[in-house]
Amino acid sequence: MMPTMMRSLIFLLTILSFGATAQQTGPERYTITKRLEAGKYAVVSAHPLASKAGAEVMKAGGNAFDAAIATQLALAVVYPEAGNLGGGGFLVATLPNGKKIAINYREKAPGKAHRDMYLDSSGQPIVSKSLEGHLAAGVPGTVAGLIATLPYAKLPLARLVVPAIRLAEQGYIITAAEARGLNRARASFLKLNTRPVAFVKDTDWKEGDTLVQKDLARTLKLIAEKGAAGFYEGETAQKVVEEMRRGGGIISAEDLKAYHAEILQPLQFKFRGYDVITMPLPSSGGIGLRQMLGMVENQPMEDWGFHNPKSVQLMIEAERRAYADRAQFLGDPHFVKVPVDTLIDKNYLARRMADFTPGLASLSARVPAGQIRESDQTTHLSVVDAAGNAVAVTTTLNGGYGCDVVVGGAGFLLNNEMDDFSVKPGAPNMYGLVGNEANAIAPGKRMLSSMTPTIVLKDKKPLLVTGTPGGATIITSLFQTLVNALVFNLDADQTVNAPKFHHQWLPDVVYIEKGFPDPVKYSLERMGYKFTSRESIGRTELIKITGKNKLEAVADNRGDDSAAGE
Repeated sequence: MMPTMMRSLIFLLTILSFGATAQQTGPERYTITKRLEAGKYAVVSAHPLASKAGAEVMKAGGNAFDAAIATQLALAVVYPEAGNLGGGGFLVATLPNGKKIAINYREKAPGKAHRDMYLDSSGQPIVSKSLEGHLAAGVPGTVAGLIATLPYAKLPLARLVVPAIRLAEQGYIITAAEARGLNRARASFLKLNTRPVAFVKDTDWKEGDTLVQKDLARTLKLIAEKGAAGFYEGETAQKVVEEMRRGGGIISAEDLKAYHAEILQPLQFKFRGYDVITMPLPSSGGIGLRQMLGMVENQPMEDWGFHNPKSVQLMIEAERRAYADRAQFLGDPHFVKVPVDTLIDKNYLARRMADFTPGLASLSARVPAGQIRESDQTTHLSVVDAAGNAVAVTTTLNGGYGCDVVVGGAGFLLNNEMDDFSVKPGAPNMYGLVGNEANAIAPGKRMLSSMTPTIVLKDKKPLLVTGTPGGATIITSLFQTLVNALVFNLDADQTVNAPKFHHQWLPDVVYIEKGFPDPVKYSLERMGYKFTSRESIGRTELIKITGKNKLEAVADNRGDDSAAGE
């Protein structure tokens, strides 16, 4: 272990070596770039300042992994409703030498968690307990994930934290949308926090205000100086434990010190000649994406056309069946045996669609999980660099601002990921998703996730780097993104921004965005489908590699998402 004084000296020298960047003063303003054509590198994320941070470190000699780390750290500052230090996520990446990796830094249930911890005396779920306050938080994984990413990066961690520290210390100018979000959460912040938080001030937030987070800057400096130990041990860990004690939570010092990220093999499969590289369990997204694409692969959707009733019906029925299987079979593979090979087998998928009738809606009550013989606030970033590295990262706090609890003196929000377990098998979570025993709560277990960072290869080289937030809608949004691009050949803008639809088995209803074509809706209603309009479905971040030194980076129009690059 490097002596503390030596680590401090290296940290100081690293900061000083990037003096021009570190010494920028005053709150940062920005412009939003929705579409960017680049020749060297590009990053797309939920916030322009985070994308700028990723581009900044690539310009300074870093690669896509450096950019992924810097962008995530910046999102923890400028996008508090989902960017985080106190949550978790998944990374999927491909390297120029053909290597493919996945990093699992999903949160874990604390050691004192138990199966019935959110049930009342009659065995019914107490909904608020798994959503609000200290008891809703799982053990955070994000910082461990960043450290696990570092061996693939080129720059020292202390350099990658510089933009985030600057943004936290000097502040940034918030938009009208950010002001509305903070104002909506004000009552919860006041109710649930045991110490004053930077997200609450005497008057309402408004567009143009500056958000400064000094406590968070201190935590970021500890991470820059000490790495994982700057978060999971020492000063920051003690603040988490004290916060738990004040608020009735159960995360312990032992839980924090024992947390580790996992390096996994991505789930890889072919779709119409393309190689799809995506996240394995505990993400339900990779398996769900494989199932949906497999169920529609042999159908002539390109002949029917984009947003044709026949195409949409087929995709809805694939979504219905994949979500039924999600509810029945999927969970943390360290705790339950999941029949992955069977679930993604072509013969099994053909059997799942055997009762599909064109022109007639199925009923979820009659579409149980397949017979086998044996989580809305998330954020995504996509990065491509000049060397050919491609990185897709999705992270989350689960609900907007997580459990609404900021660790006193440390400045970061905690997640409410415990709601992504099956609080009671068969009972829906905050997204309406139903789960069973495979996803029941157990100490040290990782809760099932829908996050689906994905890379598509053509001729063994990256073609698409993509992902989205959206809770239960993540998998269906990615499904439609890939079909839009690979089957219907939509351009990158249309692929990202065309109105989406979503079916998740239960409830038996199709959710549609504003702008979904009325004629298609009416045609499907005549088949027996029921529709509900809802706010945006996902916020897809897409980089398309169209040729040598030709990158198209598209940020979703549904938010303040932005692209940066050169």
